[in-house]
Amino acid sequence: MQNVTDELDLQATDESQMPLAIDLDHAVLKTRALDEMCLEVVRSKPALLWKLLAKFFEGRAAVTGWFSSRRPLNAKDWPVKEAFVAYVKSQAATGREIVLVTSAHRSVAEVIVSRFPFISEIIVCDETSSQDGQEKARLLRSRFPDGFVFAGSKQEDLAVWRESVGGILVDANEKVAKRLRGSGKPVTDFSRPQNTIATLLLSLRPHQWAKNAIIFVPLILGGKAGDLTAWWQALIGFFALSLTASATYIVNDLWDLPNDRKHWSKRLRSIASGNLSIRGAVLLAVFLLASGFGLVSTSGFEPFVVLLAYLVLTLSYTFVWKRLPIVDVVVLASLFTVRLLLGIVLTDVLLSPWLLVFSMFVFLSLSVAKRHTEVLRLAQHGIERLPGRGYMAADAPLTLSIGLASAHGAVLIMIVYLIEDAFSRDSYASPIYLWAIPLFLFLFLGRIWLVSHRGELHDDPVAFALSDRASLLLGFCMGVSLLIALIGLG
Repeated sequence: MQNVTDELDLQATDESQMPLAIDLDHAVLKTRALDEMCLEVVRSKPALLWKLLAKFFEGRAAVTGWFSSRRPLNAKDWPVKEAFVAYVKSQAATGREIVLVTSAHRSVAEVIVSRFPFISEIIVCDETSSQDGQEKARLLRSRFPDGFVFAGSKQEDLAVWRESVGGILVDANEKVAKRLRGSGKPVTDFSRPQNTIATLLLSLRPHQWAKNAIIFVPLILGGKAGDLTAWWQALIGFFALSLTASATYIVNDLWDLPNDRKHWSKRLRSIASGNLSIRGAVLLAVFLLASGFGLVSTSGFEPFVVLLAYLVLTLSYTFVWKRLPIVDVVVLASLFTVRLLLGIVLTDVLLSPWLLVFSMFVFLSLSVAKRHTEVLRLAQHGIERLPGRGYMAADAPLTLSIGLASAHGAVLIMIVYLIEDAFSRDSYASPIYLWAIPLFLFLFLGRIWLVSHRGELHDDPVAFALSDRASLLLGFCMGVSLLIALIGLG
């Protein structure tokens, strides 16, 4: 939040009309140009990764220059600090000179300046000396001997502020802010409170963990509802799977970053919005994977292998299958079935193949519902093709027919499962009550597709179901029917 008092103090002096030098990475961008370019190399041509690593030994400017020489930068969607940029624009409107300072390659700065024409000049620093800010300070002092105001946020910027006549803090930590304020120079503060824990939690997408509750289904249907050991193993699997899934969500967000920034809702995600840095996201993903596999390894070799299969399948979806229409939703349905398999090996139960087939069909229907929602919104936003996917606005009738067919198939397979397997099991005291489940299942899937076709469904049907009263009621009714079938009445 801007410190109004300090700003007024600054504007009340002659310093307010002195040139304003703004740091590219530390003040303008909510991301780092170098991280963006490295990620783009990995996304476009992974085989060039070894060349990229070799360039790092030559310095940052060599890396950014090498990348810029290979392909034009696509920085128009990189997130920026909107409040500060708006302030700079207002200052430029008064005739104040605005200078961009960076240690990146000039081509990077030129792309950013093309977005903000009110920036009149670019000063490129030698990156070998810029880590402590000394090079920036020298260049700015030489360029503006009568004084300048500098906007930054990092520890190394203190060297520049010592040579300036005033400072602007942009999302600086309290230690840096305290030292600058103690210098006695006029200070404007654009720092905002940063809730790091909330940002990390949003990146994990904990609401998606509800999908992993399917791991407990084999425990209940396999007749081990009273086995505490089985419950403990399933609980371990649930958290191991959830941590691994969160890691893959982060990888998916990194891989889809350019497309997410063009999406009407995904642009608000932590990485796409710049609230979580690219390198921070990479470290978080590695930590989550290590935690998930370390946890599941305590349950034996088979659960470890199934979780590894889940990881391979979901990463292949991120890198390949999600761009292939129809194939992508089949892979998504398969991921749910792998979750079911993990529950089976953890609890050591034997379930009917009909249940696995049912899982494929019901989750295929829900996966297609998600795509159908996105396809419908293409027309609403005047977009012909879904970015990063193979679907077009004209595919709405196709996704509707496939989704409804899968929903009806799921209900039919549930009936066959009840006849061929469930009624013959000794684990049910009153199996007759199982007949209510297909009815409630049909109503639930029908509800999902009704709101989807009306364009009222959120991007994720699971998230919608967890917040929709009708869906929750139908799920509750299915659970009660199963409970009565298991324990009987009276």
